[in-house]
Amino acid sequence: MLEKIKKIEKEALENLEKAKTIGEIEEIKAKYVGKNSELIEIIKGIKDLDADAKKEVGKQSHLTKSKIENKVKFSLEALEEIALEIFDTTYPVDTEVGTLHPVTIVAKEVTDILEKMGFMILSGPEKDSEYYNFESLNVPKDHPARDMQDTYWTSDGDVLRTQTSAVQNRAMKEYGVPLRMAAPGRCFRNEDMDASHENTFFQLEGLVIDKDVTIENLIYVMKSILKEIYKTDVDVRLRPGYFPFVEPGFELDIKCAICGGDGCSTCKNTGWIELLPCGMVHPNVLKEGGVDPEEYTGFAFGIGLTRMAMLKYKIDDIRLMNSGDIRVLSQFGEGQ
Repeated sequence: MLEKIKKIEKEALENLEKAKTIGEIEEIKAKYVGKNSELIEIIKGIKDLDADAKKEVGKQSHLTKSKIENKVKFSLEALEEIALEIFDTTYPVDTEVGTLHPVTIVAKEVTDILEKMGFMILSGPEKDSEYYNFESLNVPKDHPARDMQDTYWTSDGDVLRTQTSAVQNRAMKEYGVPLRMAAPGRCFRNEDMDASHENTFFQLEGLVIDKDVTIENLIYVMKSILKEIYKTDVDVRLRPGYFPFVEPGFELDIKCAICGGDGCSTCKNTGWIELLPCGMVHPNVLKEGGVDPEEYTGFAFGIGLTRMAMLKYKIDDIRLMNSGDIRVLSQFGEGQ
C-alpha cells in the first residue's frame, strides 16, 4: 500500500512539472486527488485497516495528498505570473465594442420576467457565514446533507456560498411576508471539472411566501420562465428530490437542447439535464426567518443560470463559460 502511494506521488509530481496549461493542471489534479482518484479511495479505506497500518497509511496518504495539492497551487500561480510578465501594457487598446456574457444575458432575461410577476431582485454576499449558508436553511452542523456539497471554507470560518439560497433568511427578516424575491449570483463548490461541472457557477434563487401557496403555483412560475427564455414550450419532468430546506422537494429536468434528447456528454447520455431544485419551503426555514408556518406557506427554486445559458446557446462544455475566450463569448448578444 505504501509503495502504491509513493508511486502515485511520483507520477503526479512528474506530470505537474510537464504541464503547460491550466487545463492540463486541472486534469492532473482530478486524476490524482479528485473524488474518484485512486489516492482518495485509499484514504477512504484507511478505516478498515489494522491499527499499525492505519497510522502508516494514513500519514503517508495524507502527506502525499497535501504535496500534490500544494504543487497544483504552485503550478497555477506560476502560470499566472508568466501571463502577467508577457502582458504588454503599452499595446494599443482595441476600441471595438464588447458583448455581454451569455450568463449575464440569461440572468437579465430571467430577472425581467420575474419582475413582471412582482418579484423584487436582491443580492447577497459571496463569502457568507455558516449560519446563512447552512443553519438558516435547516442544515444543522451534524446534518448529513453537508456531505452532499464540497464547500470552500475560509480561514476565518466562513464559506464561499454553495447556493444563493443563503439570501432567503435575510429577505424574510428584512422584508417580512408576503414575499416574492429573486437573488441571482455566483456560487462555489469544490467540484472536479468536466463538460457539465464547474467549481464556479451562477444560480438564481427564487422565493415566494404567502397564504395558500401551493405546488401548482410553483409549476406555473417555472413553466412561464422557461417558455419566455426558450421562446417555445419546453419539455420538462419533475422528480422527487431531497433538499433540507424544502418539503416536499423536487428536481426539475429539461430535455437536453444540445442533442434534442438523444444523449450526449453534456447530459451524460440521458437526454435530460438537471436544471433546478425546487419545492415547498420547509417549516423550519420559515420559523428561522420569523414566519409562522401555520399561517404561511411558500415555494423556492434555484435556477442554474449557467446551465440555462448553455441550453439556450447550445454550448456543450460548461468550462467555456469561465474561460475568458473572446472567440467563444463574443458570439452571443449585441455589442454593449
